[in-house]
Amino acid sequence: MNLTYRHTRYACYAGYITQAIVNNLAPLLFIIFTESYSVSYRGLGFLVMLNFMVQLAVDAACIKLAARIGYKPLLVTAQAVSAFGLVLLGLLPLIITPVYSALVISVVVYAIGGGLLEVLVSPVVDSLPTEAGQKPAAMSLLHSFYCWGQMAVILITTFLLSALGLGRWFLLPLLWAIVPLANMFFFMKVPVIRALPESESSGIKGMAAQPVFFVCLLLMLCAGAAEQSVAQWASLFAEKALNMPKLTGDIFGPAMFALFMGIGRMIYGIWGGRIKLFPYMLCCSVLCVLCYLGISLAPFPAVQLAACALTGFSVSIMWPAVFSVSSARFPLGGPALFALLALMGDLGCGSGPWIAGLVSGSVESAVFLQVCCLRMTQP
Repeated sequence: MNLTYRHTRYACYAGYITQAIVNNLAPLLFIIFTESYSVSYRGLGFLVMLNFMVQLAVDAACIKLAARIGYKPLLVTAQAVSAFGLVLLGLLPLIITPVYSALVISVVVYAIGGGLLEVLVSPVVDSLPTEAGQKPAAMSLLHSFYCWGQMAVILITTFLLSALGLGRWFLLPLLWAIVPLANMFFFMKVPVIRALPESESSGIKGMAAQPVFFVCLLLMLCAGAAEQSVAQWASLFAEKALNMPKLTGDIFGPAMFALFMGIGRMIYGIWGGRIKLFPYMLCCSVLCVLCYLGISLAPFPAVQLAACALTGFSVSIMWPAVFSVSSARFPLGGPALFALLALMGDLGCGSGPWIAGLVSGSVESAVFLQVCCLRMTQP
């Protein structure tokens, strides 16, 4: 069977599903790590930050690596390392003490695969033959598969945890490792356009000479922080702050967030040619601010959950739109452009949830001290 660029696109779609697994499986297990292994909220926040900081380091390394080695070998490696990291997540906590050390090791390994995918998948799809003016829509459609992967991870993981019991959580990373392992062999077979050599690209200095380049980097930072601050903490927020059972909290927290983010990206992926990108981005940004205010200030759990879901829609266009705008503005940016954008996006993805964890931990400590003081003043 002769594989075409259409199959390459399918492999890239599966690549983003792999990244969704890497980024979203562990947060669904946060409640287990907290209650069974006494991992603090700050410790959980550090795991989220570590995931994206490792991805950030990989992004930086890929600025020159992709141009020298090529996309295909690195894509195969990304799938293999992601699968290995997920296997470690399932096995190491059973054999290493303290368990937190096992979690840190696993996160570092699978984050390497996630970082490679973040840098490589988008430029590969961007390089594929596309009708004129349709690249932003194609990019949005590609990134929608991250959302569908996120939804699948949430729903399937939640169902299996309910069916198997929380005590068998370690089976889930082993099962999810099948996805990147299978896609590794798929990437071995599909055709991939070569990366733009360094000698033909405009280089970092050439892009940095234009102020709009730094605007693009800032937008990526904000996009990552706005997206992952809700995505990473929605499950725990629904269970602890809103007192929901885990099954209900996962479905109406992160799952609805992923659904609305996927809908937003799919809408632009299908009808992107009829929608003006910049006004659409501005409207989504305003909606994002309102949703964050709703999550933090609304007095009713139903409103807070609705705000979580709508946050997914509000951030849906940000990441793929910045990729597309930057690629059009710097057509000779090459792998370095996508690596730098991914680097800034991952910086936002890591710092946003980490700061949220720090704030939550500080508030929790303050409330505890207040309760203690009140008890001490009682006669």
